[in-house]
Amino acid sequence: MKAILHLAWKSLNNRKATALLTILTVAISVTLLLGVERVRTQAKASFANTISGTDLIVGSRAGSVNLLLYSVFRIGNATNNIDWKSYQEITSHRSVKWAIPISLGDSHRGFRVIGTNSDYFEHYKYGKKQPLNFDKGLPFTGLFETVVGAEVARKLNYKLGDEIIIAHGISDKSFNRHDNLPFKVVGILSPTGTPVDRSVHVSLEAIEAIHVGWESGARLGPTPEAELLLQQQFKPKQITAFMVGLNSKIQTFALQRYINTYSKEPLSAIMPGIALHELWQMMSIAEQALLIVSGFVVIAGLLGMLSSLLTSLNERRREMAILRATGARPSHIFFLLISEATFLTALGVLLGSIMLYGLLFLAQPFILTHFGMYIEITPLNIYELTLLAVVQTAGILVGIIPAIRAYQHSLSDGMTIKI
Repeated sequence: MKAILHLAWKSLNNRKATALLTILTVAISVTLLLGVERVRTQAKASFANTISGTDLIVGSRAGSVNLLLYSVFRIGNATNNIDWKSYQEITSHRSVKWAIPISLGDSHRGFRVIGTNSDYFEHYKYGKKQPLNFDKGLPFTGLFETVVGAEVARKLNYKLGDEIIIAHGISDKSFNRHDNLPFKVVGILSPTGTPVDRSVHVSLEAIEAIHVGWESGARLGPTPEAELLLQQQFKPKQITAFMVGLNSKIQTFALQRYINTYSKEPLSAIMPGIALHELWQMMSIAEQALLIVSGFVVIAGLLGMLSSLLTSLNERRREMAILRATGARPSHIFFLLISEATFLTALGVLLGSIMLYGLLFLAQPFILTHFGMYIEITPLNIYELTLLAVVQTAGILVGIIPAIRAYQHSLSDGMTIKI
């Protein structure tokens, strides 16, 4: 057996060009297979880690997915707002440890503006209960101060001290901008890989201040200047949603039932983990499509290897006949071809794994910057190793086809010159 393996290696070394192309074909398919699997699992993990440590999210009566989308992912809008008195009453409940109010509705150059308070920077968690950190600056304290996410600062090239103009509504047009009330950038958050990176944060009082004269949803007259507004005391009247942290997880269902049956206005309380799972289930079709595509790529790579082996086999019939003439048995020829397929697949799997880590190392900053998703560079897990084992086994099985053909070739067939 050792002699057969040595002969297989020498044979492949003698056909370097063909062998290298076959190895590269297998390697690319393995890289794509592992890459798709890594992106799929990391996207799911990043998706699930968008919010962490929050027990309930409360909004106006709506479906759990819709509430999750606009409160966490800044996608869509609420059907209604929550009265500030309702917020105060619910958050004063004995089971509530902390709460983060959120007011949505405005934007800045394609990024959503979030009205909130200092509790947001203290209690909002993502990933594995990681807190928000400031790359530069500090939280807002003044009425017309803002804290921007990492991606907002990067794309719009903002730095501390810059002034920005907020627009009324999601579309940022010249006619709906609060252009006489600029906000000063006092803080830039560190990257999180979540929608926080794509958000502009201001105080709830600022949201009330910039909407003086916009009560009907449009500018009906001149808006007061910043100096005049700074002299007034603003208190929020309504918010869009709020996040709740509890003293004990055991109290979650009791408080959820209390909010869902709240008599003063229709509200919904959802558990983020369950809502995230429901949302991911809705996207499972795309996940399955990725797996199917990567599976077909691997099949294409193995078929390419089969084609290469069959083509080379037809050219090596005389070589096989000489081996037979020198005492090699048909079983030796069979295992020679199997060994070659095993070598090619193993080298392709190894090269594909190396290429995967090389691509991850190079693409990790780009993916985080442009897509807000952090791809961890970790060792291959059990599932990925299983996939590689399946590819290796499939490569050996593919090698059986040319091995059987070589096994069936007779000595006379190999030695006879055909014209």
